[in-house]
Amino acid sequence: MADTVLYEVSDGLATITLNRPEAMNALNIETKVALREAVTAAGADSAVRAVLLTAAGDRAFCVGQDLKEHIGLLAEGSGQVMSTVREHYNPIARALTEMPKPVVAGVNGVAAGAGFGFALAADYRVVADSAAFNTSFAGVALTADSGISWTLPRVVGPGRAADLLLFPRSIKAQEAYELGIASRVVPASSLREEAEKVARALAEGPTVAYAAIKESLAYGASHSFAELLEKEDELQTKAGASEDHTIAVQAFVNKEKPKYLGR
Repeated sequence: MADTVLYEVSDGLATITLNRPEAMNALNIETKVALREAVTAAGADSAVRAVLLTAAGDRAFCVGQDLKEHIGLLAEGSGQVMSTVREHYNPIARALTEMPKPVVAGVNGVAAGAGFGFALAADYRVVADSAAFNTSFAGVALTADSGISWTLPRVVGPGRAADLLLFPRSIKAQEAYELGIASRVVPASSLREEAEKVARALAEGPTVAYAAIKESLAYGASHSFAELLEKEDELQTKAGASEDHTIAVQAFVNKEKPKYLGR
């Protein structure tokens, strides 16, 4: 894995760090490949029970596509210019949203374009009070990618999503919280600490139940209420058969804090 993306697993938590602070963590090809590898590895590793996606530096979480590289590829007439959506952005967004474990985004600065999309693909966003979000796509005559056409309307509603995509602007942390984009806003100086605290709490939690919650939310977005009730029955049966459910019930009866195994 390239050093433009750092990957570490500790006590059930995989920490993925975008590591191009000098370029505001912009996504060049090397970084996109490394990020795709990292999120795929985290999703497939049974030892990983939660993921923290964050970035180096204090200016940017990720400003999206590296436009300097993009301009060069356009000038060359390279076929890689737009195939990056299929080859990189789509698999990254799917891996984040579909992995059977919670993903926390620690948004330390500007999240724009695909950077915004990847933050929205996470299940929970801890946001620095100095951070901001911007869809950016229409500003460079492009349409949405990185799954943001699906995630943004689910968070802010279809009308607001259309407004933010058609008229890109900077959404400061407090407004992001009011819109539901930020799950919580914390001082920039403690962003990494607070994001890791949230992610570690999830890594120590009932992993099977968290996976079921993610699946039921995604399923409910595109199915009827009757179909969702059937899915909830299926998922609740699975969660109820988990070791963690037994542990939780016994701990409740004994008035103890449960120590989950993630299975």
